[in-house]
Order: sequence, then C-alpha cells, then structure tokens
Amino acid sequence: MSAGRAGEEASAPDATPVVGWCASEVEQELPGLRVHSCAVRVGRLGSLTGASPPDVESRLREASSRIRGGRAIAMRREPVPAAYRVFFLQIGMDPDVERTPIEAAVTERMLRGGFPTGGLLDDVLLMALLDTGVAVWALAADALDGPLGIRTSREGEPLGHGPHAPLLADGRLVVADASSALALLFGDVADSHAPRARSRELVLFAIQVSGVPTLYVEEALWSARTALEHP
Repeated sequence: MSAGRAGEEASAPDATPVVGWCASEVEQELPGLRVHSCAVRVGRLGSLTGASPPDVESRLREASSRIRGGRAIAMRREPVPAAYRVFFLQIGMDPDVERTPIEAAVTERMLRGGFPTGGLLDDVLLMALLDTGVAVWALAADALDGPLGIRTSREGEPLGHGPHAPLLADGRLVVADASSALALLFGDVADSHAPRARSRELVLFAIQVSGVPTLYVEEALWSARTALEHP
C-alpha cells in the first residue's frame, strides 16, 4: 500500500454503523427503539441536490417497475413495514393517516406513476428505503455535537439552532446530540443540521424498532453510504 493511500484510509471517516444512546425513560417505555448511525464522505461529484447520475436514476426506474399496486397493498403485511406500523400505533400515531416512511414512499409512487428523481441525496436515501423498508436520514457532520441518541423534547426547545428554528412541545420523541434536538422521530431534520448542496461529510442515521432485525437497519445504512461514496 502506498503512503498516500495509507494516509487516505487513515483520514477516512469510520463508516461502521454505531448504536446511539437512548434516554432511560424512553428505553423503559419503548424497548427495542434504537438509532443507528454511520459517517460517510461523499465521493460523488457535483451537488447533493443536483441531478442523480445515470446509475442512480436507473435504480429508480427499476424500482418504479418493480413496485406496483399489488406489491404496495401487500407491503404493509411484510414483517419490517408491519413492525413500523405497530410502533406508530404504540406512540399514538395512526399509520393510515401519518404513514410510515415506506408506505408514504409507495403511496407517492402510486399517485405519481413512478419514483421521480428528487436530487442525488434524496434519491439515494429513497433507494435504501425501498430496498430494505428502513428509512435513512442525513445530517451535516460538521453541525453535530457528539453521538446521536433518542430522547423526549422539552417545552419550548428549538429543533436545531438559529432564530427561525421551530419550537417543540414537551414530550416529543426526537433524535438529538449532546446540545440540541436534530430531528423529530420519523420526521423532519432541523434545517440548521440538514446537508447542504456541497456538503461532503455526512452522518446517516436510521431508526430501529422492536421487530425490525438489526441486519435490515445496517443494510439500509450500507446501501446509502456506498451509493454516496461511489466516485
């Protein structure tokens, strides 16, 4: 191995998925709830919000052909989508109204007749979801303060940083770092922590619930990471 190659590997982010912390009261009430994350250095050229390269667009077209009406209807009975539906009910969300990520994506496909491209990052995260049933979100690595975890929000706490950050009600489940709430669980990422068009260092995360095997969560993160690292 050349000295240059050794230096590159030494400075590369650790892409091994890690399991984050969970507040004790959340863990007691919702056993099996975990956040998994991994670091990724984007190797694709161009903007994360720009057009996807041909290989990603080809995967989207293939998924549009593979996932049709019958598959969409049957999907909610499959083990991983069903586990997320059960979890939504457990935390007081009606999955027929506030759909789980995989059901929301498939419903959108039915309404639009396919999976339209949303830009490189969105397309890569969508493909990870469609391949595994597990949603993946992305954060700008340079905006984070320590490892990710899950806790409940405090009354009036901002989602992220900045004067325009929305304020949260007490008791919302959030993904957080050491200093702030970063995203609503299964919801939006704080604008202050979302990747920008030219972000190169990201942290990807996925949520595991009871009934979802760890292998599926790790596969979702691996799928998104390798697609983004591809030069």
